[in-house]
Amino acid sequence: MCSARWDRAIILIDMDAFFASIEQLDHPAWRGKPIAVTNGEQGTCIITSSYEARLYGIKTGMRMKEAKQLCRSLIQVPARPKRYAAVSRSIMEALIAITPDMEIFSVDEAFLDVTRCQLLHGSPEKMGRMAKELIFNVSGLNCSVGVSGDKTTAKFAAKQGKPNGLLVVPPWEAKERLRYVEVTQLSGIKSGIGGFLKKHGAITCGEVENIPISVLAKRFGNLGRRIWYMCQGADPDPVHTIVANPKSMGHGKVMPPNTTSEIVIESFLMHMCEKLGARLRQHQLHAQHFFAGILNYDLGWLGSKGQTIQSTNDSKAIFQLALFLIHQHWRGEPVSQIQVTALDPNAEGMQIDFFEKPDHKRVLLYKTLDEINKRYGEFTIAPAPLLYRSKMPNVIAPAWKPHGHRQTV
Repeated sequence: MCSARWDRAIILIDMDAFFASIEQLDHPAWRGKPIAVTNGEQGTCIITSSYEARLYGIKTGMRMKEAKQLCRSLIQVPARPKRYAAVSRSIMEALIAITPDMEIFSVDEAFLDVTRCQLLHGSPEKMGRMAKELIFNVSGLNCSVGVSGDKTTAKFAAKQGKPNGLLVVPPWEAKERLRYVEVTQLSGIKSGIGGFLKKHGAITCGEVENIPISVLAKRFGNLGRRIWYMCQGADPDPVHTIVANPKSMGHGKVMPPNTTSEIVIESFLMHMCEKLGARLRQHQLHAQHFFAGILNYDLGWLGSKGQTIQSTNDSKAIFQLALFLIHQHWRGEPVSQIQVTALDPNAEGMQIDFFEKPDHKRVLLYKTLDEINKRYGEFTIAPAPLLYRSKMPNVIAPAWKPHGHRQTV
């Protein structure tokens, strides 16, 4: 039966410890040793770690100080986002040789819909092996592959095969394979949804079938219906080959722990506003509604939403609004993270306001600055407070894509 053509065949590619593996590939002396990738040399939070480090209990999000207590020989490695993006791009472009029906899920994950390729390449399992070999030949890196008839089961299978594994769950076996798996083991089902299901008597995927689908639909809408099918090994979500227009666009950064310096906060804020403005301009987008906030562990986000007089992609205007929004709520509390987000990016251009005429000289200025920075490197020309931002390195977003508005670090 395994040789039969599948009605639907999905492959999930998941790179193994992607950032750390690239560092070990580029630095042979680190191979086989525990390394932790952080945001810059002064980074205090672990972005990812090698499998050697994970054997000591080191996890993503852990503070370096805590990690060093678990593994005294742990090597701290500053992240190189542009290098990771370049490797990811080469991998994703190579996978098109298998199928053009691909959804780049994140910088280190991709779904391939190979349903239409079975006559060309062979069985889904064979194509899964093709993908592993192709990726290794292109990058020198290992990956884990899950093959099934839907996205959720394929992703679950890939996780079970880590590291460097390949696990095939035929569609006709998916429901039984997931029957005794806890629902929170599936991608996208966290403690909130898991708690709701538990209140209705469902801890495992098999038990979810006993809950009427209407109960989940009433609580979560279409997502609830999808969750019900996910637990049956029949996730209906298709592989999305087109990157949707952004519903929001933002930049955030982790700051030094317990920051209380107004100067430091404002420099981080300016950095994020400059990046956001440049990114909006790059994609010919404008926005009028924004969120700006700084994170205090006890109080949560200190900030709010606000709007500019007219739709804009002017970094200075965004900064002035963001500064106002933060100072409305911040009273000197220690903070550790900052975020600025455009809530309504659109390509319709700036709305005409009878009292606020567009500043054509400023538009031309930004065009020139963006061209210089694109050619010679980000922030080659920048506001004076950002010229000495060596402790503020870029990071690669989890939702990075090699093309379009998500192609950013």
